[in-house]
Amino acid sequence: MTSLSAGNIIYDILANDTAVKAIVTKVFPVVTDKAELPYVAYRREHLTHNAAKNRRGADELVVMVNCYAETYSDSVELGEAVRAALDYSRGKYGDIEMRSCTLTDSSETYAEDAYIQQLEFTIRIN
Repeated sequence: MTSLSAGNIIYDILANDTAVKAIVTKVFPVVTDKAELPYVAYRREHLTHNAAKNRRGADELVVMVNCYAETYSDSVELGEAVRAALDYSRGKYGDIEMRSCTLTDSSETYAEDAYIQQLEFTIRIN
């Protein structure tokens, strides 16, 4: 397995976090067109491979996590829960390990009858 599987770590953390589960109807990898608010969708935005001599090296990924809700306040509450679940977290999936996950940027918008908190996380994978 490689860092392309890192989304599985993100899913496991978000889908099993008590605070996130208390708010959302579902956590989706990439996107969905059949979701009931509130929900979370995430996707890998960027990957940089950092090769090491005689080793596989480590990868750095940027993952965008979008938090969708009916009201602005609910979107912020969900964004806070997602941040608490992921920021500075670690995880493992198969033989890949997420060494760090840090919130590096955020923005907000409104689209398709939903307020959206967009959280960008930088992740380091071994």
